[in-house]
Amino acid sequence: MSEEQSDAAAGSAEAGEREFAIQKVYLKDVSFESPQAPEVFLREWRPEVSMELGTQAEPVGEDVYEVVLTVTVTAKEGEAAGYLAEAKQAGLFSAKGFSRDQLGHLLGSYCPSILFPFAREAIADLVAKGGFPQVLLAPVNFDALYTQHMEERRRAQPASDDAPDAAGGAQVWRPGS
Repeated sequence: MSEEQSDAAAGSAEAGEREFAIQKVYLKDVSFESPQAPEVFLREWRPEVSMELGTQAEPVGEDVYEVVLTVTVTAKEGEAAGYLAEAKQAGLFSAKGFSRDQLGHLLGSYCPSILFPFAREAIADLVAKGGFPQVLLAPVNFDALYTQHMEERRRAQPASDDAPDAAGGAQVWRPGS
């Protein structure tokens, strides 16, 4: 067997030991507030819309993790909030055979990218049902956000710290900042 073939066989055997599956996707929490209603509907309104993202990952069983993606959208004109919509989109994912770094990337980037379309739909529905114009959330590059977060974390921690790279605890990312 050539060296290339044996490397490929070793890679496929290694890949065969890793397992990833989506167990369940569900809406964990949702809220909508329109503190200026009904006055906001009676005047011309040109809000500034902002979005904040956060992720949290927790083990819930052997090789099973709950990942929660929090998407918060706020529409303000000056200091007056027209609305605030928040969805905590969650999923149960099984992940087996991954290294600590791979698991961190899986839980901190790949799983949130799976959850985002569900959260985007929940936010769009909330805003529309609140009587406001449609909000279309742009796609998010979770790989770039995760890389940025990990780089910031590495700079903040002493070089000797052996903290895991897996996503755990709340992380807030502001796209574009």
